[in-house]
Amino acid sequence: MSKKIITCVVFAIIGLIALQIPFTNIIGSSTKFSMFDFYGPIVGGLVGSTLGLLAVLSTQIINWAIHGFALDTATLIRFLPMLLAVLYFSKKSRLILAVPIIAMIAFWAHPEGRGAWYYALYWLIPVAAYFGHKYTILRALGTTFTAHATGSVLFLYAFNLKTAVWVSLIPVVWKERGLMALGITITFIAFSWLFNYLNKKVTWLHWLHLPKYSTQHK
Repeated sequence: MSKKIITCVVFAIIGLIALQIPFTNIIGSSTKFSMFDFYGPIVGGLVGSTLGLLAVLSTQIINWAIHGFALDTATLIRFLPMLLAVLYFSKKSRLILAVPIIAMIAFWAHPEGRGAWYYALYWLIPVAAYFGHKYTILRALGTTFTAHATGSVLFLYAFNLKTAVWVSLIPVVWKERGLMALGITITFIAFSWLFNYLNKKVTWLHWLHLPKYSTQHK
């Protein structure tokens, strides 16, 4: 088994454990956030976008299987936001900026979303954070709002949430996403330190080009 496959399996197992640790409910849903929402996005930043996507998707599919392949809409919706979060965090790419921009347009195109058009202005944050991508906290902020943009639009079209709901969420979103960004940042710090330490001890990890942690990601 190749070193990259072993690494992917290790990260997927860690993700599976993180998925079992609940954090808080998703606003407007009975579905819960878990520690995986902090851990998942950083995987791409540690092992690259391709391997990161593979590890995170594997974790999601295994967890889905454990829970009996539930076909409820809320569960299925959660796949895409995390995968796009992995892409945003893994590297600086102009292509990922299409996600919040398309999300804004889609939100405004929906009658209920159009009534709360200013809600979608939150999704200018990942566009602005793109220019400070080398700073971990800004990168994390852009990451969590990219996931937020994707999830919000999917929930809007899947459940036709009313304008009043979106308006009521505006003062809550910045608190929730600020906490998520902080959690992603702290998780990235912890795993950067851990894997840099292990990199010196475990020879098969030497292929990883892990960043030495600083508030500025190089």
